[in-house]
Amino acid sequence: MVAYRPREGAFDHAFMTLPASTPVPTDARRGIGWMLIAMLLAVIMDVIAKHLMESYSVAQVIWARYAFHLAALALILRGRYPAALRTPRPALQTTRSIVLVVSTALIFTGLKLIALADVYAVMAIAPLLITALSVPFLGERVGPRRWAGVVAGFVGALIIIRPGTGAMHVAALVPLAAAAMIAVFQLITRLVSHTDSPMTTVAHTPIAGAVAASCVAPFFWTMPDPLSWGLMAAMGGVGASFQICIVRAYAAAPASTIAPYNYSNLVWAALFGFLVFAEVPDPWTVVGAGVITASGLYIFRRERLRSESPRTA
Repeated sequence: MVAYRPREGAFDHAFMTLPASTPVPTDARRGIGWMLIAMLLAVIMDVIAKHLMESYSVAQVIWARYAFHLAALALILRGRYPAALRTPRPALQTTRSIVLVVSTALIFTGLKLIALADVYAVMAIAPLLITALSVPFLGERVGPRRWAGVVAGFVGALIIIRPGTGAMHVAALVPLAAAAMIAVFQLITRLVSHTDSPMTTVAHTPIAGAVAASCVAPFFWTMPDPLSWGLMAAMGGVGASFQICIVRAYAAAPASTIAPYNYSNLVWAALFGFLVFAEVPDPWTVVGAGVITASGLYIFRRERLRSESPRTA
């Protein structure tokens, strides 16, 4: 079933309204550029969230993140939002949106507990989890070499978490759980891409978060000052822009080409963590992040080879 295709316009071009089955031109440099911008925006959004959580509850910051994200989309789409929400798989889209808000709650909680760079270092394992979970979720075949890359990535995570040392192992379990939820979110995104246009998927993205947080946030509410209101609105706008950039990145180039650039967020997290919060990653975090990144890049390379030759695993 082909997803609903609304009237074309500037927003439609940005969100790539064509169904997933429609071939699109490939532009690797453009796709990589959009992915690099997306990763920068993701870190900026989390920097704002971490700053806000110094004065406001996690629930209130989550509300701001999704309420203003939803408002930004509604402003852009205006009367076309209801049409953009039409989908043959509403339950799956709703599940995807719920998984995202759970992952956001875990990420923001992690940001409140540990350094920005540490959170991103642990969450770097998400692409490896996608490979592992693609077996039960999507029925994909993962060969021994890619499994070796997944295992190596988990070793990198253990280097960061250092269980039993009392350093940060308990707090680091929170972004580790977030990475697992992000992996599930990405796998569900793959499933809905078979029937829904990217614009439909993006339109559904903030709804569960806005609704759920609106029910919870009043119990933890602190009236924001004007500057905080501005930061909350900016955070939601950055979140919406992040979604646009991700969609444009995957519309411009194959996943195997641009996915490795996800790891650029580690650089931004370390930089902003130092400049904004005076946080310096310890050597073990750097080593562990390096192991995870190397493992992820190896898996991406194996997946590219597999796409070129199905017998390669």
